[in-house]
Amino acid sequence: MRAIVVRRFGGPEVLETVEVPVPEPGPGQVRIRVAAAAVNPVDLATRAGVLTAAGVIPPREVLGLGWDVAGVVDDAGDTSFRAGDQVIGLRDRIALPLGAYADHLVLDSSAVALTPAGLSPVEAATLPLNALTAVQALDLVETDGTVLVTGAAGAVGGYAVTLAHHRKLQVVAVASEGDEALVRGFGADEFLPRGPALGDRVRALVPGGVDAALDTALLGLDALDAVRGGGEFVAFAAGAAPIPLRGIRVRNVWIRADGERLAEAAGILLPRVADVLPLARAAEAHERLAAGGLRGRLVLTP
Repeated sequence: MRAIVVRRFGGPEVLETVEVPVPEPGPGQVRIRVAAAAVNPVDLATRAGVLTAAGVIPPREVLGLGWDVAGVVDDAGDTSFRAGDQVIGLRDRIALPLGAYADHLVLDSSAVALTPAGLSPVEAATLPLNALTAVQALDLVETDGTVLVTGAAGAVGGYAVTLAHHRKLQVVAVASEGDEALVRGFGADEFLPRGPALGDRVRALVPGGVDAALDTALLGLDALDAVRGGGEFVAFAAGAAPIPLRGIRVRNVWIRADGERLAEAAGILLPRVADVLPLARAAEAHERLAAGGLRGRLVLTP
């Protein structure tokens, strides 16, 4: 089968298409015939060597790419899935030689969920990583009051707004001024454009500050300043967690595969597809994602 891998770090030109044996599932695993794989910023960081330099991925001769997959189970092994099931899943073991940029992918059955009814594989492939990141971030906060979401027009931020609204939290969303209608459509109660003095502007809406912040835009201390003393703050990247000033509980969300939680979130969220490209044009997809300005995910298909 075909797979796209990295043998050396660099720009999109280092992506290689190779022929490898079709993987066989082990105990508790399923094999998925890939119909669609989303392209995420973490794929670009892996390809460029950023995650290896940071100690997140140990040195490897070959690295596969792609976390998000949608497709059809073609070997259900000893699991409760059946051959022919339409599924989505998340590959969270990122130091392996095969990822979702491939014709087939083997995952633990616990990382897989049935595709929500009515979604195409392309739509469904945009959900796993971003949906699970958003839901697991919200699981880290205990408030039933107000939550600030920065980067609210982005893939994770938009899902965080929707899921927080679904949990009946009051959401203050931060994004570009032109994205206000989009973000309010996700469920934001209040909107603030990006800019300086975020803490002061949030406090003008929520006296004393919000109970919690989900800082998907990596604003750090600027977002922390919007949180009340003793509140909660969730960071979304290694090294992005600010000092826990004023007794604020600061935590990082570290994504993990979870088929059950994925199924729950996928039933609430709307997929966001920016464009579809064939697997052979993965380098182009990386270039477009790096250029920015996308609303939704680029998706690769066989």
